[in-house]
Amino acid sequence: MKKVVMYTLSTCPWCMRAKKFFREHDIPFEYIDYDKADGDTKKAIREDCLAHGSEMSFPFVKVNDDVVVGYNPDKYAKLLGL
Repeated sequence: MKKVVMYTLSTCPWCMRAKKFFREHDIPFEYIDYDKADGDTKKAIREDCLAHGSEMSFPFVKVNDDVVVGYNPDKYAKLLGL
């Protein structure tokens, strides 16, 4: 099983859709709502996004070592082999 980690905003409709996609496909995932995180966690998220060559944009979805920035169910499905 591939590991899925997301950085999201709690009020972002695209982030909510991304979470819904993974739930509907029974794919376990972890997420951190950037806007609810503490300062150290926010710093770590910014550094992770920059390390993957991305600006701060949400949802930020990692499927193993692959990154998808924004809501893109077709890319999620392809990376997961659905």
